[in-house]
Amino acid sequence: MKDVLVIGGGPAGLAAAIAVRKQGFQVVLADPSDPPVDKTCGEGLLPDAVEALARLGVELSADMGYLLRGIRFLHEDESADARFPSRPALGVRRTTLHNALRAQASACGIGLLWRTRVRATEDGLFLDGQRVRARWIIGADGANSVIRRWSGLDRHTQTAHRFAFRTHYGMVPWTDFVEVYWGDRTQIYVTPVGKMEVCVAVVSHNRQTRLSDALPAFPVLAARLRGGEPISAERGGITRMLKLTRVCRGQVALIGDASGCVDAITGEGLGLAFRQAMALADAIAADDLLLYQVRHRKLMQRPFFMGHSLLLLDRHEALRRRVIRVFKTHSEVFHRCVAAHVGALTKLRVVLAGANLGWRLLGS
Repeated sequence: MKDVLVIGGGPAGLAAAIAVRKQGFQVVLADPSDPPVDKTCGEGLLPDAVEALARLGVELSADMGYLLRGIRFLHEDESADARFPSRPALGVRRTTLHNALRAQASACGIGLLWRTRVRATEDGLFLDGQRVRARWIIGADGANSVIRRWSGLDRHTQTAHRFAFRTHYGMVPWTDFVEVYWGDRTQIYVTPVGKMEVCVAVVSHNRQTRLSDALPAFPVLAARLRGGEPISAERGGITRMLKLTRVCRGQVALIGDASGCVDAITGEGLGLAFRQAMALADAIAADDLLLYQVRHRKLMQRPFFMGHSLLLLDRHEALRRRVIRVFKTHSEVFHRCVAAHVGALTKLRVVLAGANLGWRLLGS
């Protein structure tokens, strides 16, 4: 019998495997994919995500991506900037991140079973047809998790999902900020990920909307991108807000998107998974998964609050225009919102009433 079996080899699964291995457990990870595993992603790691990775022993140097100093919101002829309050963020290709996590997992002595078929039935878990047993089972197999259904943890609430498409442009980045271009129920996210590479992702409520469809509504960005050429195939995916009633049952625990999702608008998915990994490892070491249930719920509060607040701006143009104007004219408000978003402030209360905006920010 294995100590810990992790199903799912994306960043969440690798982070969980590393965190648990650091507690002294023998860990095996299984995934049907051929690494490195790619996924539609804005490819920006917020400062708290970079810090969490470092605690797992994964140090991403600046030459592996592109240092990011802050966030910029753009809406028609208005724009507002806010710098990150402490360390910078990092734009990094998803495959580069996956390779770094795999290298750390191998160095820790984790058994990595790639290209391995996983099947879950009433009779148990099977890897390539062989039944396996483990004291602890971690489901890190994404938003459509097989382990979640198999373990009976699939009770959840979900808001409407959205559709994302991502590509890369070969060009010199024009900014060291993550740029968010706001349009009619659509955003385009621009993240520099290298000295000659920019990630561009469009997210909308229409499954047919591709970057080429959206760009005419964003002429400033369209003009900038004419200075480069697409260097990767367009990759699509679904982003959603999903909250589970429970994330553990018996000896099974869920992590990452398998344990609930936050919309891509937050930029929090990866950082959230890395923090969950450390919380789960502590709970397994204490032989009490209920500790993880409690900690998981707390970890989800800030990203869910931010996600719902930002999606409110997505739905209401007048409110969006008002907020960005406030951010521009009262930059300290935007700075404190970004600080709260990356965990540098302990409390943030946002009051939205019609087209009027009032921000009350309570910092530590």
